[in-house]
Amino acid sequence: MRRLYRSNIDRRIAGVCGGLGEYFDIDPVIIRIAWAVAALCGVGILAYLLFWICVSDNPDPRI
Repeated sequence: MRRLYRSNIDRRIAGVCGGLGEYFDIDPVIIRIAWAVAALCGVGILAYLLFWICVSDNPDPRI
């Protein structure tokens, strides 16, 4: 069973976008662009902070 974790490798601020990219098997840059657009609308920053708090770091340091 796959679990959503924050990325330890593809990390810019907290690893949220890298973790989502690994989970959905897409490029994290696409997710970062979507977060930036959502941040301009006002909901992206709050959603990012919630993911940062609720999603744990990947327990495997190599992934």
